[in-house]
Amino acid sequence: MRRPSRRFAALPALALFAVLAGCGGGKKEAPPDNAASVPDVPAYGDMIVEGSIGDISGFLSAVTSDSASHAAAGYVFNGLVRYDKDLKLEGALAESWTISPDGKKITFHLRRNVKWQDGAPFTSSDVMFTYRRMIDPNTPTAYGDAFKQVKRASAPDPFTFVAEYARPFAPALESWGMDILPKHLLEKYPDISKSPLNKKPVGTGPYRFVEWRAGEKVVFDANPDYFEGKPYIARVITRIIPDQATMFLELKSGGVDTMDLTPPQYARQTETAEFKKSFNRYKYTASAFTYLGFRLSHPFFRDKRVRQAIAYASDKKALIDGVLLGLGQEATGPYKPGTWAYNPNVRKYPHDPARAKALLAEAGWKEKDKDGVLRKDGRTFEFTVLTNAGNEARAKTAAILQQNLAEVGIRMRIRTVEWAAFINQFIDKRDFDAVILGWSISPDPDQYVIWHSSMTGPKELNFVGFANPEVDKLLEEGRSTFDTEKRKKAYFRIQEILAEEQPYVFLFVPDALPVVQSRFHGIRPALAGISYNFNKWYVPKALQKHRIEP
Repeated sequence: MRRPSRRFAALPALALFAVLAGCGGGKKEAPPDNAASVPDVPAYGDMIVEGSIGDISGFLSAVTSDSASHAAAGYVFNGLVRYDKDLKLEGALAESWTISPDGKKITFHLRRNVKWQDGAPFTSSDVMFTYRRMIDPNTPTAYGDAFKQVKRASAPDPFTFVAEYARPFAPALESWGMDILPKHLLEKYPDISKSPLNKKPVGTGPYRFVEWRAGEKVVFDANPDYFEGKPYIARVITRIIPDQATMFLELKSGGVDTMDLTPPQYARQTETAEFKKSFNRYKYTASAFTYLGFRLSHPFFRDKRVRQAIAYASDKKALIDGVLLGLGQEATGPYKPGTWAYNPNVRKYPHDPARAKALLAEAGWKEKDKDGVLRKDGRTFEFTVLTNAGNEARAKTAAILQQNLAEVGIRMRIRTVEWAAFINQFIDKRDFDAVILGWSISPDPDQYVIWHSSMTGPKELNFVGFANPEVDKLLEEGRSTFDTEKRKKAYFRIQEILAEEQPYVFLFVPDALPVVQSRFHGIRPALAGISYNFNKWYVPKALQKHRIEP
């Protein structure tokens, strides 16, 4: 699970639902009409300014877990594979591969004449180095588990890499979407997260890093030596604008070219003829969901009856109507509706305050203080929910949930925190009561790193501390076979257990609502959304706005 980056690789990440997030059959809302007389011929030049509500924490995706960082890394680095427009795996640094009949061995045939951005040649030794760093205990990564499934790795020649597994491992091929690291620049650093490359990256990707001003912007220039050809757009600037209303003003004034609209912006502020003339809107079901997650070691949330009560108290229809303005749907689990792994028949939690109160009473929360807040064993049921600052949808979600819970005698305080601090000080240190966050969803349904009981350590992604032996077993079964029906059976059962246990209250699946300035051409909506072919976007010469000097 992760937010898709430009090369649509396969990594988990805490989702910001920032610029161009999501996937699932993008549809253009209105064709441009301001450039009808301009020859639609691809041309090099111009730049694109994208808005992001969160700053990055580093460029090495092996040691970051936030979507902003993964998106930035996607400009600079490549994996061996990536997803194409139809969400099928295709080669990136690997030109091709073969899989043994028993599914236990993948032989990658690497592209020749690929260079790192400092001129050094890319070879299989870089892949071997990446693999070894991913399984090294000195590497603070949340993604090492997939690589620990490799029984033996070898690099028989500079352009061949072989990964052998002890047993079939369904996410094996997808896992090699991990960004490959430059051995010659990183081998002297036992902990790659502390290397200079985490701040000033050197990759093989379509764009070269130029600068990062923390809290302000990140700048990339097109790589003229990129193995798939130089991208048309000469420069990419990601501006960090924590407030989405401010970002929208920048969009309209020309300071930003693309962003994800909020539902109110999409529904109420973009319907004018002038806006439609200047921008193209897209709308499709995002590969993402928003949830209320509990730290399960917290004394209030150890009892599943309490978690179920909060699920019944949460008015999801009010959230979809009030937060999304109807531009989304209810979430019942961690999979995208309509995909093969999604189970539509799990236990549902309709808004039912009476049922919530009854469950709370069963759990011992019967007394009330003078303000009507429930008490048990001398403790008042009040807690703090954290979410990231600048995300309007999550702020509104928190406000509605606060009212819902007050109706059943629970006092929920709301605290918003800047993104980097949110991750580093609270999530990584497990210093929270509850959180409102979102996950982006990978096309492969393996969610071992999110739900397995072994993945609760520092920097790992089961930060709520969920542990269920049956889920552990099912996760292991689901990833150890290529039989889709067997996998489906495992994932359907996992969703049934999660629906019963409610380690998260699964709230909603939003629509992705990206908007792009209409001078940018070459956008081809597909199952993977719109950003999968970003390197092929262009601005016809007559429409170019910026001259970029090399």
